[in-house]
Amino acid sequence: MSNTSIREYNLIDSCVIYKTKDTYGDLSNMASGYSIQLYNSVFKTSEALYQVCKFPNHPEIQQEILSINSPMTAKMKAKKNSDFIRKDWDSIRVAIMRWALSMKLCHNYEKFSTLLLSTGERTIVENSKKDDFWGAKKVQDKLIGTNALGRLLMELRAKVKDNDLYSIFVVAPPNVPDVKILGELVTTIDLRKEYLSKIIKKLNIET
Repeated sequence: MSNTSIREYNLIDSCVIYKTKDTYGDLSNMASGYSIQLYNSVFKTSEALYQVCKFPNHPEIQQEILSINSPMTAKMKAKKNSDFIRKDWDSIRVAIMRWALSMKLCHNYEKFSTLLLSTGERTIVENSKKDDFWGAKKVQDKLIGTNALGRLLMELRAKVKDNDLYSIFVVAPPNVPDVKILGELVTTIDLRKEYLSKIIKKLNIET
């Protein structure tokens, strides 16, 4: 995805992400209730995980971001430390976001997969007043922009529809160098055992 891959979306035909309290608000990176546990750290939102990845060689900044409850405040904290953001960020940010969303899904599978499936075959698009790369800007009855977030979410939806549980619960690190969290290099995450244990526990309760 590049800044030149601009698309048009009809508001009426789309599942629109705007406010986190709206029908599709939980698709937002800012949505609470989708925590991610990784390397002995708890990320309250996928946004926090995404922002932390900007600073692989500055664990002190990562820790500050981790300690913040609000995803928007975490984003602002990253912005205030813009001098320390990795130099290749613009070229790898989509890969990092794809990974962060994959983490959101595998750690919150039942809840998030249900929401993704509720969008059916419709386009998922973020309505943003300022950002037409991750989202799209409203122009009359259309949304125009790259909509990178919505397109990544539709990729995830396709995996859920295909019941591709291996690729959902076994998530490789982003194919970019030097992705570290609090000094630890990110490796493949395998949550298959955890998912199966939840299923078994649920079946035992129901029987």
